[in-house]
Amino acid sequence: MTHGTGTPGPQERYLAQCAESAGYLDFARFGPPSRTVLEESGNALTASAQAGPATVDELMRAEARARAAVSRLTGFAPTDVITVPNTSTGLLQAAFAVPAGPAGPSEVVVSAGEFPSNIYSWARAQEAGRVRLVLTRMPGGRVTPDALRAALTPDTRAVAVSAVDFQTGYRADLAALREVIGDRLLVVDGIQGFGAVDAAWGAADILVVGGQKWLRAGWSTGFLALSPRAAERVRPLLTGWTGVEEPVRYDGTLHERAGGVEEFSLTNLSPVATAAFAGALELVESVGVDWIERRISDRVDELTAAVESVGARVLSPRERGQRAGILTFALPGSTPAEIGAALREHGISATVHAHQVRLSPHASTRPEAAKDVHTALTGLLAGR
Repeated sequence: MTHGTGTPGPQERYLAQCAESAGYLDFARFGPPSRTVLEESGNALTASAQAGPATVDELMRAEARARAAVSRLTGFAPTDVITVPNTSTGLLQAAFAVPAGPAGPSEVVVSAGEFPSNIYSWARAQEAGRVRLVLTRMPGGRVTPDALRAALTPDTRAVAVSAVDFQTGYRADLAALREVIGDRLLVVDGIQGFGAVDAAWGAADILVVGGQKWLRAGWSTGFLALSPRAAERVRPLLTGWTGVEEPVRYDGTLHERAGGVEEFSLTNLSPVATAAFAGALELVESVGVDWIERRISDRVDELTAAVESVGARVLSPRERGQRAGILTFALPGSTPAEIGAALREHGISATVHAHQVRLSPHASTRPEAAKDVHTALTGLLAGR
């Protein structure tokens, strides 16, 4: 990992940016920000506190920097990217951007197993008469090409899906889903995969990602990217004053829409958060998503072996190509609450759901974490 001169290589520098506790295995819930993010935030806040004539304009340049980094990581043009404060806001904007057709509201297919933000957004748009939500039970909760094909009808105009299932870590094949839906719009919630897996992000027509999980950018960060096909079809209803032409010409008249992804703009976002977001994206670029993905997969393999060795039932996919950084399991004879308590006693952070426990390591997770999980579960079983 170091160069011949003894200078740390990019991977070593990346790992040195991470300061989470050794037992932190909850990145699918929140990714502790890197030192780069802390530095970017601190510098921006310090500059704002010492504000001079050019300070605000200089801070606002972080927006272009973040868009450029997203472009390099996704393949979308910088002009087709806009920052958003979180995934839920971006999904709500996307849902209210799909216009009703000549025959009435547009039919949108969404898996019933989606995270609630990707359900309620479309439900609210349905209440407003914009779309007709079709909630579909997919076999095993997985949005596979075959399951999606069976859910489509001639009236379907859009499909909304998560790139990675938040419960099991199942990784949707976005390229294959794109082929199945044809010319329909594909809206992708990418928060549980972006920065952790190398996916076909360009298959999406609207890609929405929050930065507080795998990107480790902190809260109030994220982006929305728009394909040229979507730009021609959608008409965002939730367009704010910054989503129009000449927004700073304050003349008391309604200005024309800005066109393209700019119409998704509601207002100016925090330049402090945007600077942190840009730094987080550039940190991912410094080592490459492939390296991060391999590290995460190694940790998931180790954790899988650890929980299975005590009789746990793994609910996540095993094949690397079908999974991301999430390992979900259940332990017969123990409730998820009991498992979560045992893990906490050993300093392990996890998400406890109603029927299973979720572990989600990152590239910076130490291999020893699997041994700690094994110890915690062994102790739980011994105490029965």
